[in-house]
Amino acid sequence: MPEPMSPEEDHSDDTALAGEYVLHLLDDAERAAFEQRMAVEPALRDLVRDWDEQFSLMTHDIAPVTPPAAVKARLHSSLFPDNTARRSPWWGWLVGGVVAAGIGIGAILLAPNLIPDIGLDPTYTASIAAEDGSLIVTAHFIAETNTLQISRQTGNALPGRVLELWLIADGADAPVSLGVLPEDPEVRIELPSALATQMAKAVLAISDEPAGGSPTGAPTGAVLAVGPVADA
Repeated sequence: MPEPMSPEEDHSDDTALAGEYVLHLLDDAERAAFEQRMAVEPALRDLVRDWDEQFSLMTHDIAPVTPPAAVKARLHSSLFPDNTARRSPWWGWLVGGVVAAGIGIGAILLAPNLIPDIGLDPTYTASIAAEDGSLIVTAHFIAETNTLQISRQTGNALPGRVLELWLIADGADAPVSLGVLPEDPEVRIELPSALATQMAKAVLAISDEPAGGSPTGAPTGAVLAVGPVADA
């Protein structure tokens, strides 16, 4: 685990850079360059994970309080400014965020039309939308088949970046990656039973991530769109 930085440390050192990345002290260009390196350098991802764990120890004595699902959804919908270029990632999940068991670090690429459509009515729906309408994605979940139908109506990833889909279960401490959205606007995926049972009262979100998806297992880029899951 990295030691805290001293004023005399060389801030070009990878350990220091990883700490500054976790604390969001890097400017946009430095952050983008560091994320590009993380995508291909496992050692950097390990440093970021070590810093995450070290900083998370500071909160161990704080008793967690789980907000009601409706309150949490309203907060997620209102905390993003109109300027999409300055939207902030979910800091609380980046620091000390742990992905649920069974879902590995990083994201899987979702294949278009992976699951056949058998015509069942959706159990839950969600509109995952940016406040300015630059990104609009609808989701329909069919409980009988644990199938999630994703339809991207508006918006694309930036050059060299990808859109990653996240599930935030009701009362969960961290988001779970559902994968990197493909270029095809339509995709159907079958969720593991452990995730399918968490769809009720959950929140779905999309973040901007480096190629290949988040290298840390938690959102690292700007949260572009968010929407609560509701009964169909």
